[in-house]
Amino acid sequence: MSQQILENVNTWLNDVVIGLNLCPFAAKPQRQKQIHLDVFSGNKDVDLLEYVQNALLDLEGLPSDKRETTVIIIPNHLQSFEDYNDFLDYADKLLEQEGWQGIFQIASFHPDYQFGGTQKQDAENLTNRSPYPLLHLIREDSLEEALARYPEPENIPHTNIQRMQDLTEQEKTKLFPYLFG
Repeated sequence: MSQQILENVNTWLNDVVIGLNLCPFAAKPQRQKQIHLDVFSGNKDVDLLEYVQNALLDLEGLPSDKRETTVIIIPNHLQSFEDYNDFLDYADKLLEQEGWQGIFQIASFHPDYQFGGTQKQDAENLTNRSPYPLLHLIREDSLEEALARYPEPENIPHTNIQRMQDLTEQEKTKLFPYLFG
């Protein structure tokens, strides 16, 4: 089961995140095998928070050329986007409590992701819809470095929204089988 979960997330990374260039900084670490995928098999917030803390400690202890980033996959917990969103508050408090603000940030992805001010079916939500709830642990210094080299990074969200709006129904079904299949 865990292998299938990893394959599903790798397919999403390759076909959606990298394939649609939603994150222009993801291709290189994926090619260099610096993205660590980790499956959390539990189903309790307290256990997940400890898991996130340990993953951040691991990330902190490794140089970025060995592990640029970690994606925690949560297949058995936080299925409700509301519960997931509530958990993000705990994760942010963990960053603050451990002195990791400015060092790490957590990007969020969920099968039912919905940006504030949008309708559930709005195409822009697809930019953050993944096969499972995910927590993406990012090194802030690496992100800042990548943004500094990228022309007009402030246009990335708009470009991504347009990309999602331009997808045909057939493309959506192919790229997001867990949503439209």
